[in-house]
Amino acid sequence: MEKVINVIGGGLAGVEAAYRAAEEGKKVVLFEMRPRKSTPAHKTDKLAELVCSNTLGGIDITTPRGLLKAEMEKIGSLIIEAAKKTSVPAGGALAVDREKFSEYITEKIEKNPNIEVIREEITEIPKEGVTVVATGPLTSDKFSEFLRNYLGEEEFHFYDAISPIVYADTIDYSKCFWGSRYGKGGDDYLNCPMTKEEYERFYRALMEAEKVPLKDFEKACYFEGCMPIEEMAERGEKTLLFGPLKPVGLIDPRTGKQPYAVVQLRKENREGTLLNLVGFQTKLKYPEQKRVFRLIPGLENAEFARYGSIHRNTFINSPKLLMRTLQLKKNPNVLFAGQITGVEGYPESAATGIVAGINASRLVEGKDAVYPPETTMIGALLKYITSADPKHFQPMNANFGLLPPPDRKIRGKLNRRKYLAKRALEDLEKWLGSL
Repeated sequence: MEKVINVIGGGLAGVEAAYRAAEEGKKVVLFEMRPRKSTPAHKTDKLAELVCSNTLGGIDITTPRGLLKAEMEKIGSLIIEAAKKTSVPAGGALAVDREKFSEYITEKIEKNPNIEVIREEITEIPKEGVTVVATGPLTSDKFSEFLRNYLGEEEFHFYDAISPIVYADTIDYSKCFWGSRYGKGGDDYLNCPMTKEEYERFYRALMEAEKVPLKDFEKACYFEGCMPIEEMAERGEKTLLFGPLKPVGLIDPRTGKQPYAVVQLRKENREGTLLNLVGFQTKLKYPEQKRVFRLIPGLENAEFARYGSIHRNTFINSPKLLMRTLQLKKNPNVLFAGQITGVEGYPESAATGIVAGINASRLVEGKDAVYPPETTMIGALLKYITSADPKHFQPMNANFGLLPPPDRKIRGKLNRRKYLAKRALEDLEKWLGSL
């Protein structure tokens, strides 16, 4: 009897996984709970409904999402196909007519002879066959409860509390120093010291900055564990000095004294190409984050690989739970894909769905699961979500800081990105050929 592939969730990752496996001749059952049970964000019963922006990011391959989409197109992405068929003018970005986009995908999936779409809520992982879990950031309460018990409560998160990440090579290190509080733990943190005047200027800018309002169903995330830095600041001018900007136990080697305030950055990846602003989860609008956080000494010209945010987002502790193939370590016949794995963004979610679909198809054939090389944007994302520090794991979007650096010195950011993009697409071609 032929093994069935179950896909739970009809979002971007789910439809990519189902479509890929079906195109390879496998029988797929796609479960989508809408319209029987909706979410606070969805408006229709269509598959792959875009609930936020209608843009999938830049087109140029010298942008992170441009490269990612180029890779997805090479692999045969349904999402990119649909986006190009239903695109609307958006300058250098790929934007879509969201209704036509989801209608195109729904028709493609429902008319595929190898896919059966079942409109009901799934409350546990099926025991038979291979299953791809792609339930997204608004996983239902019942299935969330099942996952909490199945994976372990401490490995399951309901909210993103994301701090900004900057590219390490855009920091002015002459104004910072490496070290941990009281000299314990080695040089794990990059410390950006502030004088009283610098802190007060930063505080005023923070208080005046424009914020993104939370949706009603996100408001429950205002608890101490993910308090936005601007909300903390509203409690008083010196509150941050006892929180994320606490200078205690840190001595600036340039002055031999404890600074008035200190912003700490921690390495986000093993290569140290990305640094995370510790404790800076925020609801500030993106341009405001750039303006305010560049007031921090050493970050005046910092470029952001990811901006901070706080929003409802069900995700698992992938570095602890998943293999790079997206298989669950405790049960390799279960794969996870999409935002629930800890990737951020439409194309990122869809890309993991393609890989999950490839591997689900291979598993029912009795073949080993695979993953793209880390020199590709897709492969780099998979490497990050499965090898980041599980104690500090936060969701990640595509960015060039995830890719291994060039094997030779290349002058200029644009030339460097052109090289990385060319290498990524060539290595992807070789990998696809090896399959």
